[in-house]
Amino acid sequence: MLVNSKEMLQNAKKGHYAVPHFNINNLEWTKYILEIAEQTKTPLILGVSEGAMKYMGGFDVIFNLVQGLIEDLGITTDICLHVDHGSSFEVCKKAIDAGFTSVMIDGSKHSLEENIALTKQVVAYAHPKNVTVEGEIGAIGGEEDGVANTSLYAKLEDCVKFYQETGIDSIAPALGSVHGLYKGEPKLDFDTMQKINEALPIPLVLHGGTGIPDDLIKKAISCGISKININTELQIAWHNGMMDFVKNNPDQYDPRKVIASGEQSLKEAAIRKIELFQNK
Repeated sequence: MLVNSKEMLQNAKKGHYAVPHFNINNLEWTKYILEIAEQTKTPLILGVSEGAMKYMGGFDVIFNLVQGLIEDLGITTDICLHVDHGSSFEVCKKAIDAGFTSVMIDGSKHSLEENIALTKQVVAYAHPKNVTVEGEIGAIGGEEDGVANTSLYAKLEDCVKFYQETGIDSIAPALGSVHGLYKGEPKLDFDTMQKINEALPIPLVLHGGTGIPDDLIKKAISCGISKININTELQIAWHNGMMDFVKNNPDQYDPRKVIASGEQSLKEAAIRKIELFQNK
């Protein structure tokens, strides 16, 4: 069923594992990921970027799609429907009003004080409606949905101030991860990650999980990361499966078969991440 992220992330923080956040892009991806959640009995978060929202038709369409699939597929595992990198109060409000159970307000492009003011506005609207809020400190590098950023590492004192003044439910401190594919080796600041985790009672979020080696993922979890966002890796897995199908079936034009040809590779990639994030 649809829930907010509070309990699942707090459980992960206490249990020293990470909840998977998988971005969805269409009907098929949503169905596949929900089926994996049920198969593995894993509570997880369906992330929706603003680009995906526009592509899929809007927040109302996505909420009703997810709710309908949960009912028709008989999904019993807890699922959180979350806005990924909401750019404004208005975007988060639209998602909340549509039925989303969690939102991220990304004010990292603003000054710290402006970020705090914007995040407080979203929290004030979300919490009375039982919707959780994620915020970001620093700037996560790379590119997502055509939006490029330069990395700006988060500071411990800024994270503490941000939490104390906003009342957010989880925080994504920029500590060296990037969106998309890495150019070179990831350089994560585990020392600051650990200090932020010890200083704050709320879960930490790692964006840009694609391309980070397994040992560094496990180290991040041991330093307090309780939610890890994955998008590009699933896109690549689906693309590879689909390209193999098209190559071997050049006369196939049924979009249902073409799109579904990436199902198995996408599901296998998602299961690998679920197992890795359990940190066992």
